[in-house]
Amino acid sequence: MKAVIPVAGIGSRLRPHTHTQPKSLLPVADNTILGHIIDRLSEAGITDFVFIIGYLGEKIESYVRNKYPQLKTEFVVQEPREGLGHALWVARHTYENEPNVLIMLGDAIVDTDLQPILDAPYSVLGVKKVSKPSLFGVTEVGMDEFVVKLVEKPKIPKSNFALVGLYKIANPKKLIESLEYIINEDQRTLGEYHLTDALMHMIKSGEKMVKWNVEQWFDCGRKDTLLEANALLLNRPHLRKQNYSQQFSGSIIIPPVTIGAECTIVNSVIGPNVAIGDNTTITNSVLSNSIIGSFSELRFAVMHDSIIGSDASFKGLSHSLNIGDSTEINFGQ
Repeated sequence: MKAVIPVAGIGSRLRPHTHTQPKSLLPVADNTILGHIIDRLSEAGITDFVFIIGYLGEKIESYVRNKYPQLKTEFVVQEPREGLGHALWVARHTYENEPNVLIMLGDAIVDTDLQPILDAPYSVLGVKKVSKPSLFGVTEVGMDEFVVKLVEKPKIPKSNFALVGLYKIANPKKLIESLEYIINEDQRTLGEYHLTDALMHMIKSGEKMVKWNVEQWFDCGRKDTLLEANALLLNRPHLRKQNYSQQFSGSIIIPPVTIGAECTIVNSVIGPNVAIGDNTTITNSVLSNSIIGSFSELRFAVMHDSIIGSDASFKGLSHSLNIGDSTEINFGQ
């Protein structure tokens, strides 16, 4: 089966990091967002990929070609960028003759068994229960367990099953027909052509779809959700077993932590839930629940819930004090 991964967005909610780096290439745990997605699909036996690129697309193409040379890859440029439905319309020639196609959004990491989805006779929509369904595309299911309605960011949701960005389409030709319909009819939602509206048109045309409840879904589109994904992925068993204590004997490493190659860590406390990129230097610092990019330098830093980009430098305050009895010092909040 061919996988189509749209990665053309600018990632405005993750500024300033996405000024210079595509959102899908931001680090999470021991990989990038896109790397986690490709690895999961590759493990399921998928070797044929289409990437729909736009903003900083040359970086995505370079990353994929260098890290995954064994894969069959194709890159399609979406310009202008008018929504997910438009992205899939632009790339329609890459999957129009496929019997099935798997669509996976490039900013969402989904942990689930993909094999039942790939083997299903119907189109399958990955979903997960959420507390604020009005922020997502929402799925409504009938008594026969088939999807009856899809609504993008409804003001009054009638379901709390949110679409997680994983779609197995069993009839790509009908998807293309529905995409053509919403574009020709200029059917926009919130100013864009949405895949949700095309899928709803397919359902109205008789296409049967079922939902699939995913075990874990990491929506990496915002700082807080990116850090949450980082913490959860770092807690996977093979990462928790990593022991850096001998490598950085003068520091305290509190797992789960991942530390890249050629890093220098001196007199510091690292962890829990910290991911550090390659060639980074950290001295006299305390870090927890944070992501630190490659080729960065932190000195006298006390950080939590932080994201530091690559090639960044931070130097905090260092104090030498001689404090007498009954003294109170407050450096402020």
